[in-house]
Amino acid sequence: MLGHSKNKGLEWCIDIFFYVLGSAIYAVAINTFTAPNQIAPGGITGLATVGNYLFHIPIGVLTFLLNVPIFIWAVIGLGYHTVLKTVVATVVLSAGIDVLSPFLPAYEGDPILAGLFGGVIQGMGLSLIFMRGATTGGSDTIAQLLLRKHPHLSMGKILLGVDATIVIISAVAFQSLESALYAFLAIFSCSRVVDTILYGTSIGNGKLLFIMSEKSQEIANAILAMDRGVTLLKAKGAYSGKENAVVLSAVRREQVQGVKDVIHELDPNAFFIVGDAGEIGGEGFGEFQPKEKTLGELLFRRKKQP
Repeated sequence: MLGHSKNKGLEWCIDIFFYVLGSAIYAVAINTFTAPNQIAPGGITGLATVGNYLFHIPIGVLTFLLNVPIFIWAVIGLGYHTVLKTVVATVVLSAGIDVLSPFLPAYEGDPILAGLFGGVIQGMGLSLIFMRGATTGGSDTIAQLLLRKHPHLSMGKILLGVDATIVIISAVAFQSLESALYAFLAIFSCSRVVDTILYGTSIGNGKLLFIMSEKSQEIANAILAMDRGVTLLKAKGAYSGKENAVVLSAVRREQVQGVKDVIHELDPNAFFIVGDAGEIGGEGFGEFQPKEKTLGELLFRRKKQP
């Protein structure tokens, strides 16, 4: 138990480090590029940027306050343990935006560059937070909650709807259509950077987990609750001779930490392997794209035909 507590403490220290570093990078995107140019890049931070323009309330403070009712809803709908990391990450992010604001220069040049670089830097900061199994609340958490009641919807469509609504609100508040267009540029560049950092150059890339535990079914159920597929493989220990099931699951890279947390919570003595999956196709990852045959292959096949 003592060793398990030490591991938990070490994990939390690493988490906090990534949250602080990611929040500092994110603060550069907001304070240097997007906010000074009246660009609200979607999400709760975008809404807080509009609030800062209208009411002169610090962006970080508004980001936290707007997330409070979402967190209450999430605790009721998803449970305390599910949203704990997100709450911590959001607090660190909100504080980072306001604490670093006086020390960061404001870029007020080409708004296209502001939107582009703001989105890229924002994506870099968010990726560090996502790597440790947390989100920054806001539209991500809203999407998760809505999916529970409306599973026929897609995560992407919900996020797009929320962000588009906030961008439209910003266009009205700033009285500028160009501001909304720059915001969409920031959102697009941010999403591309996040995808590249978390999933690699191919969106199908992820991690493959093999989990050996006496509580295989409980672990499998917990992973299923994360909207990831699970296969139970029949297995027999060569040394012990005991028959059990091995949990096989393919997950996205940012979900690995969440699965590890589940394993440690349900069975601290479980043995698991996390490996790279060069490519994953199918539901939840992307459709299989058959390889197009080259001209050389077609000619070779024609020569082999009688």
